[in-house]
Amino acid sequence: MTNLASIKSPVGFIGAGNMATALMRGMLKQNFPASEIYATDLDSKKTQALQESLGIHAVAEAGELIKSCPIVFLATKPHGIVPLLKEHAKLATSDSTLWLSIAAGVTTTTIEEALESGARVIRIMPNTPALVGEGASGVSAGINASPGDVALARQLMGAVGICELINESMMDALTGVSGSGPAYVFLAIEAMADGGVRAGLPRPTALRLAAQTMKGAAALVLETGKHPGELKDMVTSPGGTTIAGVAALEAAGFRNALISAVTAAAGRSKELSKK
Repeated sequence: MTNLASIKSPVGFIGAGNMATALMRGMLKQNFPASEIYATDLDSKKTQALQESLGIHAVAEAGELIKSCPIVFLATKPHGIVPLLKEHAKLATSDSTLWLSIAAGVTTTTIEEALESGARVIRIMPNTPALVGEGASGVSAGINASPGDVALARQLMGAVGICELINESMMDALTGVSGSGPAYVFLAIEAMADGGVRAGLPRPTALRLAAQTMKGAAALVLETGKHPGELKDMVTSPGGTTIAGVAALEAAGFRNALISAVTAAAGRSKELSKK
C-alpha cells in the first residue's frame, strides 16, 4: 500500500461500478482527499450515493469530468469506451490528460486511436480482491505514456493491493493468472471446506479454516520470498499426513488442472481482445 497524499491532481472516474468504487475507497484510505475525486456514471444514483457516503464529487456528464481532471479512469463497459472517447476527444489534449483504462480487452492502441494524436494511455487489469484491498493488478504503458505516468498509475493501484508493470503483449497471460485466478482459489476453498465436512467438521468451521489457510499460505509466499515448493517441503514430513494429501492431489492432476485453467483463460482473453 502507498500513501497518496503527494498526488496533487484531481482524479476522475468515468463509471462508478464495483471496481471503481473499490479504487476510490482505497485511495481515501491512503490519504487521497475526497475533494479531489470526481465520478460520473450513466446511473446517477450510484454517484450520488458515493458523494453522500465518501464525500467525493458526483458529476453529471463525462465531458464535465474530463475538463476538471487531468487523471481519468475509464471504468465503463468495454463496448462503450470508443464511442465515449470519440465524443469527448477534443476536451483533452495529449499533454493534459492521463487515461487509465480498466476496461477488459480494450488495448492502448484502440484508446489512442479514438483520442487526439499523442494521447497518454495506461492499460490496467485489476482483479476482484481489490474490493478488500488485496488486489493483484498489472499495468501496461501506451506508446505516449512516460515513465512518470506509469509510476503514477502503479502508485494509484497500490492503494488496493500490488501492481506489476508488464508488456501489453503479456496482458492476456496476466488475465489468466490474476484476472481470472480468484475464481480458481474460490473453487479450491470450497473444495477444501467440502473435504473438511466429509471428514466431520461443521461447514462454517471448515469454510473459515479453508479460507484462512489459503490466505495464510499466500502470505507466507509473499512475505518470506521463498519458493512455494520449498514451503511445501517444510510441512511434508516423511510418511506424514501432508505428503499423503499431496500424493492424492498429484494423482488427481491438480497442478496440470491449474496450469490448464490459466492457459485456457489467457487464450479466451486473447480471443475477446481481437473481437
